Amino acid sequence: MSVYVGNLSYDVTEESLNAVFAEYGSVKRVQLPTDRETGRVRGFGFVEMSSEAEEEAAIQALDGAEWMGRDLKVNKAKPKEDRGSFGGNRGNYGGSRNRY
Repeated sequence: MSVYVGNLSYDVTEESLNAVFAEYGSVKRVQLPTDRETGRVRGFGFVEMSSEAEEEAAIQALDGAEWMGRDLKVNKAKPKEDRGSFGGNRGNYGGSRNRY
């Protein structure tokens, strides 16, 4: 499981985010998604810690805390949704139509 961290400054680095979470336990991995076109951090990230207890301690301490001029939003990360490919079979296009 990992922790979602939102409302991050665009100046954040993996190292600086790691340092903040390391105060609450052992950080296994930090991910900061970037914009494909600009390469700029997208304003959110994910932190994976060694145990659920460490993640919970970090969430309790950091959710709503101010860091780098922003109020952080920190909670359990939700599993990534499978978006399918190009919308799938929405609207039954190309399938059988109601023919009477």
